[in-house]
Amino acid sequence: MRFGLIMREVGQGFRRNLSMVVSVILVTFISLTFFGAAILLQLQIGQMKQYWDDRAEVTVYMCIEAVTTCDGATATQEQIDAVQAQLDGPTLSPFVERVTFETQEEAFARFQEMFAGTELADYATVDDISADFLIKLVDPDDSEVIVDAIGGMPGVDEVNDQRALLQPIFDIMNAASYTAVGIAALMLVAAVLLISTTIRLSAFSRRRELAIMRLVGASNRFIETPFILEGVLASLIGSVLASGAIVALVQFFVRGYLADSIATYTFIGLPEGLLVVPIIIGVGAILAGLSASVAIRRYLKA
Repeated sequence: MRFGLIMREVGQGFRRNLSMVVSVILVTFISLTFFGAAILLQLQIGQMKQYWDDRAEVTVYMCIEAVTTCDGATATQEQIDAVQAQLDGPTLSPFVERVTFETQEEAFARFQEMFAGTELADYATVDDISADFLIKLVDPDDSEVIVDAIGGMPGVDEVNDQRALLQPIFDIMNAASYTAVGIAALMLVAAVLLISTTIRLSAFSRRRELAIMRLVGASNRFIETPFILEGVLASLIGSVLASGAIVALVQFFVRGYLADSIATYTFIGLPEGLLVVPIIIGVGAILAGLSASVAIRRYLKA
């Protein structure tokens, strides 16, 4: 009977402030969707970094005649051997997991395979492609050690860290993630303010009932509970909608469109999307419960 009375009070509050309740649902839905998308983006960035950390190499390009910085001289066998000895030496070998040397012919064959069917493959010659060392590091974060040690050696044209080339992409994705978090934070603030306003309006519209309940000895907890439930239920509806949007985003956009369009990378899947769902619902319920509780207590004390 007590529970039924509380739920009737909640339903009455929904009916009296329907437009405000719908506003709370929509704002909560939008803000938590941004919040969930930001979490997913961070998970994707972490997965992509792991993907490239497992594959990234440091490439040492040896000099060829076509490169102006090499003074028109191709790296000699002695210079190539010196680089190999440095990589195998006691200073660098602890950082190196694997070293693969490609002659100009081998590098040219790989180039032709990578750019098959393009004008680059048609016009390039063996003399245009340099011999190189492909270095797999034990820890990709130690790439600067290789760059500093090998970069200035005779016959070396360039030392290229593949992860450094991808860092601008990760920076852009991080910026997008932080932007989504910022937008979500602003929208969550708006949702909290809307919930507080809705609760205060609901309490004001039932001020006579509240006065009677106080006169007959109803406890503050009994009076506050329907109003808190109003905010939590409205927020939960928005949270469920946001969760559905996140799961749909992962399933149909990430796993559907992106995975089919860009087969090179691995993308987050439905398990990651489902992992975000309880976080979204929890955040929505906690914020709504706290804001509604504060609002109704301040009203009752006024």
